[in-house]
Amino acid sequence: MKLISRLIGLLVLAFFSFIAGAAVVAWTKKRDAVPQDPKSDEVDLVANFGPLEFHSEAEAFRGGTVTTWFGGGTLDLRDATLDPAGATLQTSTVFGGGNLIVPESWNVETRLMGIGGAGDGRPNIERDPDAPTLRLEGTALFGGWAISSEPMSDENGLPELVTV
Repeated sequence: MKLISRLIGLLVLAFFSFIAGAAVVAWTKKRDAVPQDPKSDEVDLVANFGPLEFHSEAEAFRGGTVTTWFGGGTLDLRDATLDPAGATLQTSTVFGGGNLIVPESWNVETRLMGIGGAGDGRPNIERDPDAPTLRLEGTALFGGWAISSEPMSDENGLPELVTV
């Protein structure tokens, strides 16, 4: 019985140590983040301990990275045009995530690993299989992404909590 108590104590200590370490890394990355140009074809977005509100107007969007640790928000790609070869967004999500807003006609593939994920809430319509594809790849630990074609909001215009 003592051994089980010690193992549980070690697991709890390891979990809180992980959270503390992740918080330090997230804070450091947030401090080093630079503002992004809405017309940029590649992005490096960071929403650590804060909100993500980015609206792309790229003419040949190729993707980039999105880091949401202990934060999240909205990545709006409705006014962006996908590169003909498609685009890949590499995500790193820990206790965060958000709403990925894309045109209804876009093909979106998700390949997220971890305890979390992505859910496509757009209408199930016939999309051109030869059209460029946006790929959402990376990790999601205790968080994830909702994919939609419209911003999510409640009757007061406030963002709704996203459950994936």
